[in-house]
Amino acid sequence: MSGPMVLPGGTLGILGGGQLGRMMALAARTLGYQVQALDPDSACPSRSVVDRCLTASFTDTAAAEDLARQCDVVTLEIEKVSLSTLNAVARHAPMRPGASVLEVVQHRGRQKAWLAKGGFPLGPWREANSEAELSQAITALGGKCFIKSSEGGYDGRGQYEVKTASEAGVAWKELGERSVVVEAALDLKAELSVLVARGPDGQLAVYPPAFNHHEERILAWSLLPGPLPQAVLTQASQVARDITAGLKVEGLLVVEMFLLGDGSLLVNEVAPRPHNSFHSTEVACLTSQFEQAVRAVCNLPLGSVEVVRPAAIVNLLGDLWLQEGGPRFAQALALPGVRLHLYGKRDARKGRKMGHLSAVGSTPEDALQRVKAAATALGM
Repeated sequence: MSGPMVLPGGTLGILGGGQLGRMMALAARTLGYQVQALDPDSACPSRSVVDRCLTASFTDTAAAEDLARQCDVVTLEIEKVSLSTLNAVARHAPMRPGASVLEVVQHRGRQKAWLAKGGFPLGPWREANSEAELSQAITALGGKCFIKSSEGGYDGRGQYEVKTASEAGVAWKELGERSVVVEAALDLKAELSVLVARGPDGQLAVYPPAFNHHEERILAWSLLPGPLPQAVLTQASQVARDITAGLKVEGLLVVEMFLLGDGSLLVNEVAPRPHNSFHSTEVACLTSQFEQAVRAVCNLPLGSVEVVRPAAIVNLLGDLWLQEGGPRFAQALALPGVRLHLYGKRDARKGRKMGHLSAVGSTPEDALQRVKAAATALGM
């Protein structure tokens, strides 16, 4: 049984009040929902756009139950929510996605093991729980590796790159002397991601793959639809569909993938929430990822994922605000087809995502050229 629909007029709860929660809340309000959120930050971006915002830790089960009692359904915008909190919510309202999904996703070792067991394509990897195991893993994987904390880490944090096993001690200390996943460095031709929405009744909607470019392990820009060979697009979409169905996700799941120089496609990792690489859906698609998230968790019919016009985004980091004069908003917005999306964050810090620019074009490449021109005009 998929359960009843939560119709417009109902109340949606969101665990997390960052920019993803803010944009999801705005989409929910457009659809006619009341929205409540919970976040540890009393000045979180969602606070100004929701009906009620609780300031509490993601491990605070009492606060989570308080939220859930006043909501018809609860979702999340961040993976760093304790399983006990998710289970506490589920005692009072549907929690979508639920603890069973997060139990797999929150720990990179468990996530890799689940994917491997399901036969999904992965690059060479090992798990290490001590400095000695880390050294052995680096040697076994050929020396040049990326080491990632098994839990936590976001936008490049919680990662360390090594070239030989002699760097194991430094990496182990740098990452907090705790469980890590070690991944062999790969010959990448491209990075892409696929967004899948799945309702409680099992209905699926798969967005075309996005083409992504990272700098300093943070997404710099993204194109939708990704200009990739049709065979790659077809395989990527099927892999993402199968992972989403296998995890029984209720809500959104983004599958990040690597395309190698030899043409093979590998899964990098998954995220059960809206994703930076699909912000362009707000201007490219009939249904944005944020509206789709609301539809999915409320058990409404899923919206069309058709791309009406190609689009691209460029992320805006706090570095721009720290420059003399700050962002030149008027110059950027003077360019045709360009939109500015700011997240309502008060404190600009180096590397912190403050917003993004989007642009549409006749082709993905045209959209990218426009949004890059806007970024330059802004002062990047």
